[in-house]
This record gives sequence, C-alpha cells and structure tokens, in this order.
Amino acid sequence: MPQRLAIAAAALLSLAVLLFANARRLLSTRGATARTTIASPAEHTTTDDRGAVRSVQSADVELPSGEPLALWSGAWMERLAATYWRFLTRISLGVIRVHYRPDGRDICLFGWPALTLLSFKAPEYELGDEHGVVRWRIDRGLLVARRGHSGDGFLEIEVHRRGPSRLHVEVEVANFYPAIASRLGRWVYENTQSRIHVIVTHSFLRSLARLDLAESHIGRFADQPNEPS
Repeated sequence: MPQRLAIAAAALLSLAVLLFANARRLLSTRGATARTTIASPAEHTTTDDRGAVRSVQSADVELPSGEPLALWSGAWMERLAATYWRFLTRISLGVIRVHYRPDGRDICLFGWPALTLLSFKAPEYELGDEHGVVRWRIDRGLLVARRGHSGDGFLEIEVHRRGPSRLHVEVEVANFYPAIASRLGRWVYENTQSRIHVIVTHSFLRSLARLDLAESHIGRFADQPNEPS
C-alpha cells in the first residue's frame, strides 16, 4: 500500500504539472452558450480536528433565454453526473479513467484496477421542485485513509434554481480522510491532491457554459424525459 500510494502521489503531481501547462485551454469558454461565474466560498477547503476534509466549489450558470431549467430532474441530474466523470478523463488526457459498476464507480489511474484512487458507492439522488442532488458515498481507494472507510465521506453535486434563467451549481466533498495527509503529511496533500481537486472542479464548473451534457452510462432515469414537463 505505501508503494502504491507513493505512485499515486507522484501521478497526481504529474497531473498538476499537466493542468498548469494546459491552463489556457482549461479557462477557455470557446463554444459556450451560457455564462458561468465562479462563486466558491473564500475558505473553500477546510480540515477539522479529526483530519476530515471538506471542500466546496460552486458557480452560477446563466442560461440563454429559452433554455430548459430542468437540471434537477432525474434524467438531467444523471447526465450532469456523467458529465463530471467524463470531464475528469478528458482533462487528465486519459490519466484518470472511470470504471462504471451498477453499484458504484472506480476512479483509476490509466484504468488499472490496482491503482484505484477512489471508489464510490452507487449514486443517491434527491430531487425537488427547485433543486437536485446527486451524491456518491466514498467507499475506499488509495487516496482514502483507513479511517475514511466508514462510509460517512461523500462527493456530491447540487443544483439550485436561482431565478428564471440562473442555476447555482455546487460540488462538495465532505468527511474525506486523505491517505496522503495521513501517510505523507498534510503539506504534501494540500499541494497535490487538494490543489488539483480545486483546479479541476473550477474547470468543470466553467465547462458547464457549453451546456454539453454527457449521456449516462447506467441510464437509471432513461425512461424519464430530459426536458421539463
């Protein structure tokens, strides 16, 4: 485990260099049909006394006139979730790949199961008239400290309707115990995994301006319409 964790940390550091080199492309809004504004809190990433990390990044998405505001429906939320996972693979140029299971997701380096960075349980959905949530419980992985296997940690995307043509999209990680901080030190974690997560999440939120949602791999809500009723 320590050797594989070191490999994972080295790969993440390489990914950080890759992201820095591609900064201009990451920030590009070419092809955008909507407008996104990053609205993350000033203290977007915090660590409590137990070592549990909470990280929140958010953006306001101003949609063009006539665009359906139904991203909190089951079908739209499932496609938004698929868009997030697709973005991870694209932005890392295939370094990070997502393995879909009916009962969860595995985030692997180069698609190798032996280098599963994070493993999540099946997504949970909360759907309301004005908002929607998709949540993945953190199960295990090279980047998860042993005490983080309790199932309390999660990654979620939440969408709120803010007016006739505005959505507020928030990506949150909570109760996450990073193995890098536990084994290699908090400074290493903050300057590799944590920094990468913020950069990638902000880039994902900006990419929503293109309104290019991926098709779901699982299709849990395939029998429901994508358009509002």
